[in-house]
Parts: sequence; structure tokens; C-alpha cells
Amino acid sequence: MSRHVPVGMIWAEARGGVIGSGGAMPWHVPEDLAHFRDRTRGCPVVMGRKTWDSLPSRFRPLPGRTNIVITGDTATFRGLTESGAMPAHSLPEAVDMAHAHAEGAHTVWIMGGGSVYAEAVDSGIAELASVTRLDLDSPGDTYAPRLDPDEWALVNSEPSQGWMTSSTGLDYRFDTYRRR
Repeated sequence: MSRHVPVGMIWAEARGGVIGSGGAMPWHVPEDLAHFRDRTRGCPVVMGRKTWDSLPSRFRPLPGRTNIVITGDTATFRGLTESGAMPAHSLPEAVDMAHAHAEGAHTVWIMGGGSVYAEAVDSGIAELASVTRLDLDSPGDTYAPRLDPDEWALVNSEPSQGWMTSSTGLDYRFDTYRRR
């Protein structure tokens, strides 16, 4: 009998839910990048093609993780495979593939973008959300999904109150939510 590996989402967001602008994160918080690396290491990661494209080429595929990229363009499948990613046609297919490669993993992580997160929330696929909250107003064009408090419970905050300060001067905290 196989064990259940939960599906989580992981992102950083500024006030107002901004998670991206022009295909990039409009801030630099090294502590958040380290948090992302530590949380996802050894776990399959699922992302949309635009998120894949936004990763610097030297980090593609993300090391120590099975990288699964959702794309509706079958012509990109070969290029993704040659780049070390596994292509999928849809979020459900990508999650199935991730589960098939999740031996030893504690979580299957969805890492973007905005429409993939929204589908994961709306479809009920996602069970966890690891959100780095930034005490920052930032313009953007990509937003995190709303986690309805009737459906999602905050289960942990680091720190439990207030904020930590990044080496870049931005205040941040790590919040973890679980679907009720």
C-alpha cells in the first residue's frame, strides 16, 4: 500500500496578493529563496511553462527535484524533455506524474504560476499552502489565489507574531495553511 503524499503550493506574495510582474518576482529576498529550496528539495515540483521560462537557465531544471511543466503546446514537449523537465498537458496529469516520482518525498509542490495556483485551489487538488508574506506594496500582473478562511486554516507562522527582516531590508514571514 502506498502512502499519501500531499500536494502543496508554495509562493511569496506582497501585500494585495502580488506574486509576479512581467514574468519575474519584483523583489529579492534571499531568505525566501532558501526557504523555497529547503521546502522543495527532494520533492517533485509542478509548474506552468511561463514559470519554467522565468527560471534562469542555469537553474533549469531545479536540481534535486523532478521538474514537471504544464503546457498546452505539444511542440514544446521535446524541448522540455531535452532540458530535463517532464512535460504534462494538464494540472491533474502533472500531479499524477509527480506522485509517480514522489518516492521519499514529503510533498508534491506546485510552484506557479498564478493560473496553476488558482486551478489547484479551485479544483481541490492542493491540500497545503506555504506562503512567504512580504510587508511590501508592489505593482504586479500576477496574483496569488485567495485562500478562503472557511476552506483554509492557518496552521503555522514563523515568527508566530510580527516579522523577520531580510538581509535586503524587507520584512517577511512564513505562513503555512492547510485545507480544512
